[in-house]
Amino acid sequence: MCVRPTPETGFDLEVPVLIIGAGAGGMVAALSALDSGGEILVVEADAVPSGSTALSAGLIPGAGTRFQAAAGIDDNADRFAGDIQEKAKGENPQELVNLLASKAGPVVDWLADRFDFPFSVVTDFDYPGHSRRRMHGLPSRAGRELVDRLRAACETNGVDIVCNRRAVTLFREGDRITGVEVESPEGLERIGCETLILACNGFGGNREMVARFMPEIETALWFGHDGNKGDAVAWGEALGADRLHLGAYQGHGNVATPHGILITWAVITAGGVQVNIEGKRFWDESQGYSEAARAVLGQPEGIAWTIFDERIAGVARQFEDFKHAEAAGAIRTAETVEALAESCKLPPAALATTLAAIPSAGADPFGRSFAGARLNAPYHAVKVTGALFHTQGGLNVTPEARVKRPDGTAFPNLFAAGGAAVGVSGTGDSGYLSGNGLLSAVVLGFIAGQRAALDTEKQLPHA
Repeated sequence: MCVRPTPETGFDLEVPVLIIGAGAGGMVAALSALDSGGEILVVEADAVPSGSTALSAGLIPGAGTRFQAAAGIDDNADRFAGDIQEKAKGENPQELVNLLASKAGPVVDWLADRFDFPFSVVTDFDYPGHSRRRMHGLPSRAGRELVDRLRAACETNGVDIVCNRRAVTLFREGDRITGVEVESPEGLERIGCETLILACNGFGGNREMVARFMPEIETALWFGHDGNKGDAVAWGEALGADRLHLGAYQGHGNVATPHGILITWAVITAGGVQVNIEGKRFWDESQGYSEAARAVLGQPEGIAWTIFDERIAGVARQFEDFKHAEAAGAIRTAETVEALAESCKLPPAALATTLAAIPSAGADPFGRSFAGARLNAPYHAVKVTGALFHTQGGLNVTPEARVKRPDGTAFPNLFAAGGAAVGVSGTGDSGYLSGNGLLSAVVLGFIAGQRAALDTEKQLPHA
């Protein structure tokens, strides 16, 4: 990835608003720009829009939505912002937290009202760190559906998404971006633009960058999108842009192995536990699934068994991934603890002792509080490992999603959203609050698209 002066020979094509990346951030930016009167082109490296969004559960956290109101959930942006900062121990820029928390609900409602997205709130379990139920998902509770509906909305409304085009070079003239060069099946193409939105990726698929910025997770299974090579961060470095919290990431300690299928953390929040190959619990699982990656990888052989029961499995079956895991044979089932231990090759006595020690109420020795029914037959178990899902650090941005310089001023026509921009997950893995990735993607994407379209229309200078 490099930055060069504007080519003397000009561009093969010129567009007002150019967006790199057709994940949630890029396509929301395109729809937002369209609503603001912009003419847009989206270029995507893959054969079809996908990105990290397609690998997620597709859940967007938002406060004060009409869906929450219909479910009788009292929530607001201030409470949401407080939850974000509490999870991240106050490490996030407050201005960015307030922005995302205040805009997320309206963006969810906008997608539903303007483009008929059939959202509903997850109301049968709580995500760690959220003081209200505010996770909004589509019927399948799968990111693939979110991507497909965004793509359909773009196509229906005349937004061009050109795939198999990987941006490799940014062109600049002074502090303005003038265009990009993309690799295509036909060769190199140069596209000029008045405004550019980077919605391309994080850097979890770049092992050198992972080792450099987050060595503690270097050996984890990479469960993100392979196109996440850190293009935006590299361009930002070449431009002299401000980059923030590059050690932040979302891990996950509940990926079925060797199947490579994500197991929803609902199996834990609804009362399940994790044990190591010795049949013993080893941490407070309620801390969250991002922290679980390091906790699980720290166990013998880097694996754990997540154990739950049929009641909890019933909750988990609203997620397509869980149903796929059952179909693939990843979920073991037994009528007794002894039979479950035999199926999982765990010490029967140790497992029985571990499960018997789970309190029906109050805190256990790890500090986890339980408030619900004990695990009952039939029992279920799945062998899991820790994984890196996506990075949370990136280009620092203004409240208008403009890319910042280290002195706080902004590039006049360069925007960032999603994995290209810094998120609100603090400086490591423990600050990740469920949904933070899509929170940054849809809100910053919405803002970037709106501002980029208005800028091309008005051509106003910005400091």
